Amino acid sequence: MDEAPAGFWGVLRRPFVLDLRALALLRMATAAVLLVDLAIRSTDLEAHYANLGVLPVSALMERAWTPYQFSLHAATGLWQLEALLFLVAAVVAGALLLGYHTRLATVASWVLLVSLQNRNTLIGQGGDDLLRMLLFWGIFLPWGRVWSRDARHQPAPARLSYFSAATVAYVVQLALLYWCTALLKNGTEWTRDGTALYYAFSLDQLLLPGGRLLYPYPGLLRVLTFGAYFTELLLPFALFIPVGVRWWRLLVVGVLFFFHLTISVTLFVGLFFLINWASVLGLLPPVALDWLERRLGPVLGRLGPRVQRWRYWLPAWQAPWRLRLERTAPPTEQDQYLARRARDLFVALVLTYICLWNLHDVALLRPARGIFPDRLRWFGYLLRVDQHWGMFAPTVFKDDGWYIFEGTTASGSVLDLNRAGVPVNYAKPAAVVSLFKNDRWRKYSENYLFVDNAWMRPYYCNYLLRIWHENPAHPPLRHLSVVYMKEVSLPGYQVAKPVREVLCDCELPAQPAPPVSLRN
Repeated sequence: MDEAPAGFWGVLRRPFVLDLRALALLRMATAAVLLVDLAIRSTDLEAHYANLGVLPVSALMERAWTPYQFSLHAATGLWQLEALLFLVAAVVAGALLLGYHTRLATVASWVLLVSLQNRNTLIGQGGDDLLRMLLFWGIFLPWGRVWSRDARHQPAPARLSYFSAATVAYVVQLALLYWCTALLKNGTEWTRDGTALYYAFSLDQLLLPGGRLLYPYPGLLRVLTFGAYFTELLLPFALFIPVGVRWWRLLVVGVLFFFHLTISVTLFVGLFFLINWASVLGLLPPVALDWLERRLGPVLGRLGPRVQRWRYWLPAWQAPWRLRLERTAPPTEQDQYLARRARDLFVALVLTYICLWNLHDVALLRPARGIFPDRLRWFGYLLRVDQHWGMFAPTVFKDDGWYIFEGTTASGSVLDLNRAGVPVNYAKPAAVVSLFKNDRWRKYSENYLFVDNAWMRPYYCNYLLRIWHENPAHPPLRHLSVVYMKEVSLPGYQVAKPVREVLCDCELPAQPAPPVSLRN
């Protein structure tokens, strides 16, 4: 651990010196979000990750896979084995939360998260990229040095400030997130007209009660639009100011916490706001952590250092002999120095790669396309450091609407499977967002609309029919149509007439059976 020295280089390093206690909070928050994410995803084990769901392994390999990806979840199409992988991931995330074998738990959590995200990319969102990157950089950060189970077996650190290539990467990653988000929003709705939030709140698939309250005030929405845009564009510069670092950090953390709080109560974005909240905890300065430690001293004290000897004994009943495991040859200072330099070099190379990736993405400079050729993208896909921060960019979607799953029974009744089998009603629901079980389904439905993703539709129809007929109380169907009531968002609070679009038709035999003919 290094504290920024005086002098020119010391001043340059100040923005990248982090507190070990802040890194511990970052670790615990990241692990907590992992557990929440696993809990939400586990409610759709079969639907999203098994061969009986909307994306069988064969379709994944054919349509949504690159040869550089890996996924333990794609090794099986059974939901029971998926459940086992989920359980392992939860145990590992729990170890990361407690700081137990922290480095190993971080690597294992990263591998399992990448495997899970690669298994179904059709339900991913921008927050998933950030969560993945937090774990990746966490591999190289000492975020288990304090406030962890591991810390009980180590002496207290000589100082709490820490600087390395990984702290630089973490700070730069956060800045890239918001800079690229702003630079990709190059439509006039963001940069000139100030109507982006009006159109965002016109999307009934996303609108929450908080957004509904703000929606009738165009002047306020215009102010909030420019406020959001310039917050993302300008606030990250505060992370690199070497004077008054603690106060700039408090400003950044406070503004971003409030920024994502407003997003969470106005728009249905799943775990996006929680992941962003977790991501900024590593920026907390010592003044905030001292305050926190004074109030949570008894709790955090249980995770304080308790020096123990590096030896463990296996109980006699585990084997007919006693076996002692101990560290016989601690690494020399030179070994530690070389390992540190190799780690920092690797982190610097990956960070450079990511900066070029993002520069190419926003296309700020023409040479960026030549600097980052496509033949280098395999590395990003392999380590899943690929990223895209185009939230509501370059403009906000105008195509809105809601789904109706028209199921026709043998008696000729037409039911809406999307609303528990009630008779079909083409009127807009009072809350369109309530039709989605969670944000993963909302994202899947959004991708389902694109013409390039038309191949998804038969699988979805097949899944809907199967789960409907699994319930003996449901009447057998002879026909299913997945209908999208398209309602384009218009300026000036004008209301467009919904247009009925049939995305998928399925014809079934007279008797209930798995579908035999699917056509788009």
